[in-house]
Amino acid sequence: MSKKIVFLFPGQGAQYVAMGKDFYDQFPSAREVFEEADDLLRFSLSKLIFEGPADELMLTKNSQVAIFVTSLAILRVFREQFPEIEPTICAGLSLGEYTALVAAGKISFADGLSLVRARGQFMHDACLSAPGTMRVVLGLSPEKVQSVLPEGVWIANLNCPGQVVIAGSQKKLEAVEPLLKEQGAKRVLPIDVSGAFHTPHMREAEEKLRPLIERTAIKDSSASVVMNTLGAPANSNTELKEALIRQVTSSVLWEKGIRHIDAEGVDLYIEIGCGTTLRGMNKKIDVKAPTLNIEKIQNLEEFSQHVFAQR
Repeated sequence: MSKKIVFLFPGQGAQYVAMGKDFYDQFPSAREVFEEADDLLRFSLSKLIFEGPADELMLTKNSQVAIFVTSLAILRVFREQFPEIEPTICAGLSLGEYTALVAAGKISFADGLSLVRARGQFMHDACLSAPGTMRVVLGLSPEKVQSVLPEGVWIANLNCPGQVVIAGSQKKLEAVEPLLKEQGAKRVLPIDVSGAFHTPHMREAEEKLRPLIERTAIKDSSASVVMNTLGAPANSNTELKEALIRQVTSSVLWEKGIRHIDAEGVDLYIEIGCGTTLRGMNKKIDVKAPTLNIEKIQNLEEFSQHVFAQR
């Protein structure tokens, strides 16, 4: 297939108990991914994903690796079903960037799994030593949000028009909420996370992760990866590694990255993994190409119908 295809992968927060279970039950190739992860991690991640408990799955140290593995199990089946579909560009939201790197052939599954496990544990530990949380501000420009943020509160994600995620301590976020509403924010909503991700609160995690990323082999591949902290592909493997390291403490420029992709004249976006958050963001960004998602087995049939209709 000669069309420009984009693979998108979700980040932390997309997890839920029994995600990917239908793929595990029906496709040996998906089961192999979960079993390989269990073997490499030396504990039954698949049992935690499929049976919970939900509060344990929600923990940063578990949810990140769970979403990574589930997304790649679904991807394995998708590629088996549609071998002619190859991505030109891959991108992933925060944690999803690691999934994107594996999907693009830049890093191996085993290396990606090792990094994600370490990242989740390091960020979990950083949450304990530097407590914080995140909120999404709706209906306000990044400039207006920034204008009232006090020291110790940061813009963590620029996801799509009208949606800015801020992060910091619980106390400081509570204090800034009325100021944001005075500026015209429609709503300021809490996000169910245990830390101020993509801010200096995660400095400890970044420092621990750096040597692991620096030692990871990056391979050349035909697909590019649009990096969160750049809003564009890296120009070298050194720049790619640095962007991956800085992602832990730096703002995620998701909207900028999607606009960069859209300007390339792509034909189709495919969100692979749990939820339809990225599809929703694409709609708000008003990308030119359609976005489909592969989360459940029935989505494979829907995708098949789309491909047939395009022929």
